[in-house]
Amino acid sequence: MRRTSFSEMSCPIARSLDWIGEWWTLLIIREAFWGARHFGEFQTHLGIAPNVLTQRLARLVEGGIVTIVSESQSGRALEYKLTSKGVELAPILVALAQWGDKHAPLPHGPVTRIVERDTGEELAPVTLRSASGQVLMPHQIAVVASLNGIATIHGQALTTDVTRRLRQQEQHRLHHLIRLPCPPSRRLRHHGVQSVGTAKAMQ
Repeated sequence: MRRTSFSEMSCPIARSLDWIGEWWTLLIIREAFWGARHFGEFQTHLGIAPNVLTQRLARLVEGGIVTIVSESQSGRALEYKLTSKGVELAPILVALAQWGDKHAPLPHGPVTRIVERDTGEELAPVTLRSASGQVLMPHQIAVVASLNGIATIHGQALTTDVTRRLRQQEQHRLHHLIRLPCPPSRRLRHHGVQSVGTAKAMQ
């Protein structure tokens, strides 16, 4: 069955899942973080079928998340490593691990902990932070149309005046949204622009 591609969706979460959302993919990335570099290591650590592992690694290489650093004379990949794009997934893996230990715990507690290498201290919970570093709660954030999203609506370029006015409206709306104790979840429309009022589903 051919899967639906998310690559053209406007949501960046959906586009990310197009590369890392398949079964086994994040676990392969996890193993690469923990030091696995060879096909056999991934297969042994995960117990994954060779054909599935081959497909997932090929997709990760295609997406620039993993790179092949060593090949046999016949061109067969012998060694893999994460690229800088792959390394940037570290906070996502840590956040998932922390969520899993909290909300999907093992009966007798966690088997592993994620710690700082130099000190051995467990990492602090991954949190939402403002540009200034302030910790934010889910009800304090909102999803609004980006400036690029406003500049073109439904594939049609807008005039400078219209773009400027729409940007001002979005900035004004966000200015008031973050001051509400519980932002409304309804969708607001400004000149055909649809903006999600809040990330209420994250509360």
